Amino acid sequence: MKRAIYPGSFDPVTFGHIDIIKRASEIFDELIVAVLNNSAKRPLFSVDERVNILKEVLKDIPNIKVLSYEGLLVDFAMENGAGVIVRGLRAVTDFEYELQLAQTNSVLNSGVDTIFLTTSLKYAYLSSSTVKEVASYGGDIDKFVPPLVRKLTYEKFGK
Repeated sequence: MKRAIYPGSFDPVTFGHIDIIKRASEIFDELIVAVLNNSAKRPLFSVDERVNILKEVLKDIPNIKVLSYEGLLVDFAMENGAGVIVRGLRAVTDFEYELQLAQTNSVLNSGVDTIFLTTSLKYAYLSSSTVKEVASYGGDIDKFVPPLVRKLTYEKFGK
């Protein structure tokens, strides 16, 4: 069985993330969507909230598992029997950063490879940061996130 991991903060999950998840789930037998618990950041949603949101939004994709992790991604990959990390690329600016991460992960554990999927053009501009900024001013985020995520994001901002 080919198992891969798609890691991220998913704060909040966007249609761009979901696009990559759906496409990766068609390539691999099992895809673990790994929600990063990064204590250095101040997320809008807690790790448990993000995991639960992802489980609900992705419930129709049968070969997906949503888990949280902290620490080194390559260690989490090996603990879960995943030999591939999936990363999404929106623009050239993402590539340099993602390449450095992939190379570092390869040095840390040569048994884990990274593949890059380019984001569909209609989501190339989209980021969780953009969603949060627009939502914080009460702007329309319908084209960025699923209805559940929209509702919960507006609630976080008191909108």
